[in-house]
Amino acid sequence: VQAVAESGGGLVQAGGSLTLSCVASGRTNSAFVMGWFRQAPGKERELVAATTWSNPTTYYADSVKGRFIISRDAAKLTGYLQMNNLKPEDTAVYYCAARNREMIVTTVAGYYYWGQGTQVTVSS
Repeated sequence: VQAVAESGGGLVQAGGSLTLSCVASGRTNSAFVMGWFRQAPGKERELVAATTWSNPTTYYADSVKGRFIISRDAAKLTGYLQMNNLKPEDTAVYYCAARNREMIVTTVAGYYYWGQGTQVTVSS
């Protein structure tokens, strides 16, 4: 992977759902990780979900377990973050990121390629 680009943010009421998409590009093989980070105002960027690509192993932050689902369409080189039962505290800029090693890490520094971010706003 040499680049990623996300889309799909927006405004939703609490309890609603949104699905974010992330397209990977560049020279790709199956040995990479796609992660979804988010950053709320005044807070650090945090990993909320990630998946390895070839033989999917997933990670979820405790705050989103049971509500968010990460998936990928290998043929389209596209990953998805389905966000259900959204809460106002999920409001943040969401970033897709990738690392060219097939091991999930949770640090920002562990990811080499980043999208531009997409705003998700959950109203109460």
